[in-house]
Formats: sequence, structure tokens, C-alpha cells
Amino acid sequence: MSHFPHQLDLALTTRLREVVGGEAASESELRALADESAGWLRATDAHLRAAEERLAKLNSDPSSPLAEIAAEVRRVEALSQQRHDARRLIDGLEQRTRELRTEWLKHRADSGSPFQPNP
Repeated sequence: MSHFPHQLDLALTTRLREVVGGEAASESELRALADESAGWLRATDAHLRAAEERLAKLNSDPSSPLAEIAAEVRRVEALSQQRHDARRLIDGLEQRTRELRTEWLKHRADSGSPFQPNP
């Protein structure tokens, strides 16, 4: 087993940062990004819980080697940081999605229907 879980795919991270930073995205891409990042967050949470449980077991056993405890502490810290980064990107994506949807609705309202007279 790897000491660290699969990190958020670089392409996904890059695209999330681009969209959160203001780049345009289609509705389907926004949904896909939300789904992919939520899945990664769930996986990171599961890895973090497992690492915390291993650390608790190691800490409860006085014969546990210090090197193993230190490695598990580093793993928990890295996973906590990954979870924080993912949460920050997901929050940014949610905000950007609201902005894009509002822009789309405003554009639709401003352009009106070609079958209705302008007010």
C-alpha cells in the first residue's frame, strides 16, 4: 500500500483552478468537475480516517516504533492539507458555478425571446 493516497489528478486540479480563476466552462463541464472533485474529496476523507485510526493504534501501543508513528503523523498532516486544498477548490467551484449560471440567466433575460416585443 502506498503511504499517500492518489493525489488529485493534476489535470483536474489545473482545470479547477482555471475555472475558479474566471475561465469559462460549460454546464456539463461544471457538473463533471464537481463530481470528480467530490469523489476525490470522499477518497481523501477515507484515507485520512484510516491514517488517523492507524495513528491512534500506534499511539496506544507503547512498543510502537517512533519511526512508524512519525510516518503516520506525516501522512495525516499531508492528507489534512490535501483535504483542505480540495475543499477550497470545491468551494471556489461552487461560487464560480453560481456566477456563471447568474450570467447565463441574465443574458437570457436581457436578450429576451425573438417572439416577444422588447419592453
